[in-house]
Amino acid sequence: MSLLDFARGPALQIAMAIFVLGLMWRLVSLLGLPRAKDRSVKRPGTPSAAAAAVSGFVRHLWVPKSMGQTSMFSQINGYVFHIGLAIIVFGFAQHIMFIRGLFGIGWPGLPTSVISVVGIVTLASLVAALVRRMTSPVLKMISTPNDYFTWLVTALPVLTGLLAVSHLGARYETLLAIHLLSIAAMLIWFPFGKLMHAFLVFVTSSGTAIAYSRRGVKL
Repeated sequence: MSLLDFARGPALQIAMAIFVLGLMWRLVSLLGLPRAKDRSVKRPGTPSAAAAAVSGFVRHLWVPKSMGQTSMFSQINGYVFHIGLAIIVFGFAQHIMFIRGLFGIGWPGLPTSVISVVGIVTLASLVAALVRRMTSPVLKMISTPNDYFTWLVTALPVLTGLLAVSHLGARYETLLAIHLLSIAAMLIWFPFGKLMHAFLVFVTSSGTAIAYSRRGVKL
């Protein structure tokens, strides 16, 4: 079995199984935690739980101006690489073919040149995020190996994908195999590292917003 056969066969299959099972385990374990009953009296005129959840989530999509320009940079840069990653995953023709093979659905892809530009911008944004984490005294102090490893498994698929599309550094088959292995590593790490925030952000933001709204906090 060649490296490419292993990468797009057993490696991806095992990684996807771990991803799905790990995701289910994290969500079930979180939602199944015992919770103390909220005995506070609901303030008159407070919105419904659903409205508060939506309002709170939208409110936290952007930082207030009082947080300063540094936080504003982090917010904008975060949007850049998150949107960039979404465009790469769901806009590249080969990725769409893979999704169609799994779920039977597909859509038109973007030109490879556009994906390449988005990939370069996304990688630059990820590097900027890493530099800020390593140079900011506060972020450096609170950062853990989880943060750095999560950055690595996020950046590697983008880097190896760009190399594979550009045919730089090795034979295309080798570059593709390395790219697929980097994706497998990201899928395996996803449920157990900081990448899990892609799912938990909806739970935590809405839960906090509902609790605050019930106490009369304006969102």
